[in-house]
Amino acid sequence: MRGIRKIAFLSLVLPVGQALILPWHLRAQQSSATPLQATVNLSNSQASTPPLQITLAEAEQRALKIEPTLLAAKAAEKSAGYDRSIARSALLPQASIIGQYLFTESNGRPFGGTLPNESGPVFIANNAVHEYISQFAAAEDLSLASVARYRQAGALALRAKAEAEIASRGLVAVVTQAYYSVLAADRKLQAAQEATQEAQNFVSLTKKLESGREVAHSDVLKAELQLEQRQRDQADATLAASEASEALGVLLFPDPTTPYTLADSLSATTPLPDENQVQALAGAANPELRSAMADVKASDADVLASRAGYLPTVSFDYNYGLDAPMFARIGPNGERFLGYSASAGINIPVWDWFATHSHVKQSELRRQLARASLDLTQRQLIAQLHAAYGELTTAATAFASLTQSVEQARESLHLSTLRYQAGEATVVEVVDAQNTYLATETMAADGAVRYYVARANLERLTGKLP
Repeated sequence: MRGIRKIAFLSLVLPVGQALILPWHLRAQQSSATPLQATVNLSNSQASTPPLQITLAEAEQRALKIEPTLLAAKAAEKSAGYDRSIARSALLPQASIIGQYLFTESNGRPFGGTLPNESGPVFIANNAVHEYISQFAAAEDLSLASVARYRQAGALALRAKAEAEIASRGLVAVVTQAYYSVLAADRKLQAAQEATQEAQNFVSLTKKLESGREVAHSDVLKAELQLEQRQRDQADATLAASEASEALGVLLFPDPTTPYTLADSLSATTPLPDENQVQALAGAANPELRSAMADVKASDADVLASRAGYLPTVSFDYNYGLDAPMFARIGPNGERFLGYSASAGINIPVWDWFATHSHVKQSELRRQLARASLDLTQRQLIAQLHAAYGELTTAATAFASLTQSVEQARESLHLSTLRYQAGEATVVEVVDAQNTYLATETMAADGAVRYYVARANLERLTGKLP
C-alpha cells in the first residue's frame, strides 16, 4: 500500500515539482514564448492587432510626450525663453520706417515757404499745406534697469528649465512604479495560477488516498477548502493585473485601450553606487537645487532693477529720410529734401513720492525669501538623499532575501507534500506550506517593485545612477 501511495504521489507531484525547480524570475524569462504579461485589449476591433512590446525606456518616452502636467512645464520653459529674448531686445537699438502724409487747409496767402508761391496753412502748428514724411528711424534707450531685467529674465528661464526637469523626473518615477507594478501584478497572477494548480493536484491526491482508506475525509474537505480559496485568490489577482495594465496604459497611450506587452522582467538587483558618489551627483544635477539657485539670481536682479530707478536714463534717436512739402529728393529750385536728424536726451529722476524706495524694499523682501527657500532646499536635499539611499539599500537587501525565501518556501512545500504522502505530515502542514509559498511569491513581487521604485526616486534626485 505504501508503494501504491508513492506511485500516486509521484504521478501528481512530479509535474508540479518540475515547474517549481527554477527561481520565479528565471521561470518568467524562460516562459517568454507565452508571456503572462499585461495586455490591454478592450475592443473587438483591436483583437487582431498585435500588441506593442514596450520597454521601460520606451514607456518613459511615450509618457513624456502626452502627460499634460509635463507639457505645461515645457510650455512654461519655452515662454520663459521668449521673455528672455524680449528683455534682450530692449537692450538693443530699435529700427522702424515711418511714412506719413499731412494735409492742412490753405489760408490763401503766400508765406515764403520752401516752394515758390506756396500759401501758408490755416493751422500755425503745421509746417505746410502738404507735408510728406518718409524716414528710417532708429532709437536706443540705455538704463541699468534694462540690464537688470535682462539678467532677471535669464535667471527665470533657468528656473523654468529646472522646473520642467523636475516634472520630467517626477513623471519618470511614476511611470517606473506603474511599469513594475504591472510586472508584479502579472507575477502574482502567475503565482496564483500555480497555487491553484497545486491545490487542485492536492485535492486529487487526498481523494485517491481517501479511496485507499489511508486518510480521513476531513483531509479531502480541507484540501477542497484550500482549492476554493486559491481560486478566489486567482480571480483577485486577475482583476489586479487588469487594473494595473489599464493604469499604465493611461500614462502611455492617447488611446488607453491600445494592446501592449512589457518587454522587461523583475530581474535581480544591480550593484549600488557609493553614497558619496550619489551626493556628488545630486549636488551637480539636482533640479530642485538649480531652481532655487536660479530664483535667488532672479531676486538679485530684481533688487538691482529696483535700485536703478534712482539713476538717470539716456535715449538716442536718429532719423533719415524726407520731411518736405513735396515727395521728392530735390525741390523745384534745387533744394535738398533728403537728410537726417539726431537727438539725445537724459531723464534724471528727482521725486516720485517714494515709489522707487518701496519697489526696492519689496524686491529685497523677495530676495530674503528666495535665499531662505534655497537654504531649505539644500537641507531637504541632504535629508532626502540620505533617506532615498537608505531605502534603496534596504529594498535591494530585502529583494535578494525574498528571492531566497521563495526558493526555501518552494522546497518546504515540496518536502511537506512528500512527508504527507509518506504519512509523516498532516494536511494542515501541507496547506500551511502552500499558503507560505504563495505569500512569499507575493512578497517577492512587491519587493521587486519596492526596489525599482526606490531606485527611480533616487534617480529623481540625482539623475541617472551609474
